[in-house]
Amino acid sequence: MKTKFFFSLASVAVAAGLIIACSKSNSNNGTNGTTGNTSTTQVQTTADDESQVSTEMNAAENDVNNSLNASAAFNGVGTTDAKSGVVTDGGSTGLIIDYGICDATVTTDTANGLRQIVITYNGANCWGNRIRTGKIIISIPVGTHWRDKGAVVTVNIDTLKITRVRDHKTITLNGTYTFTNVTGGLLRDLASLGTITHTISANNVTIEFADSATRTWSVAKQRVFTYNNGVVITTTGTHSDGTNSDVAVWGTTRYGNSFETLIVQPMVIEQSCDWRLTSGQTETIRPDVTATITYGLDSNGNPTSCPGTGYYYYKAVWTTDGKTYTFIAPY
Repeated sequence: MKTKFFFSLASVAVAAGLIIACSKSNSNNGTNGTTGNTSTTQVQTTADDESQVSTEMNAAENDVNNSLNASAAFNGVGTTDAKSGVVTDGGSTGLIIDYGICDATVTTDTANGLRQIVITYNGANCWGNRIRTGKIIISIPVGTHWRDKGAVVTVNIDTLKITRVRDHKTITLNGTYTFTNVTGGLLRDLASLGTITHTISANNVTIEFADSATRTWSVAKQRVFTYNNGVVITTTGTHSDGTNSDVAVWGTTRYGNSFETLIVQPMVIEQSCDWRLTSGQTETIRPDVTATITYGLDSNGNPTSCPGTGYYYYKAVWTTDGKTYTFIAPY
């Protein structure tokens, strides 16, 4: 049986009824703590923006990695068992992985000295939770193969518009990433290799929100692939601001506030739980408020095992004007 190598992390849902106040006055409306855009509504919106952008960036990064792994012309294997251009069989000693992207076509261009993979999203709702249009263009230097140790490729995101189906909230991404295969190796060989490490970095990725506010974010993270009853992906932040060395994302919120997000507990995705984010914790620091978000929880905010077809939940906690707020939402 082929295992689908998709990371269909559902977008984080925002439900006002899930706000839990830690003092009686916390039941007030969004006018609480308006200094520096720290009202309950604003902090919720910022958290949801961060979650949606991070989720969709992760999905795009996975599509890039899948396409690189599937391409015999660029992965360095030389031969492949690919079917329809997107399916690769790891063989008797490897993983059997379906690299297909259900809402996109993947083409390669080697004419006139180009070495490119182009992912074109077609607007299909095959995921059930997102609709995507736009392109991703992967450029690979001559002589470089993705399986090579230290291989570096450039990834251009071109007007990638994502609509979240449940509430029609949209974001549009543009920008350039650098992907590095630090250790070398392909995911098809993970069971025998033991560990594969990638780094992903991007400066000034542009995000346009549904209200037309446009902001720039930067990304610096490491993804370590291991094998434990299936693939396990552990993500950490790699940027240092001089004080913190585990920053994964930084930039400006839609309200114009600077922020940085630290991964304080590694973010873990497990194949054995249908490629879902099963645990992790981030800390988003802004000038006037810091929010801690914990993943892999049940609806009461407690750690839980894989929920099967049900939801995982995350819990955001922040303090403003001496009051602590908790927001629990599914993802």
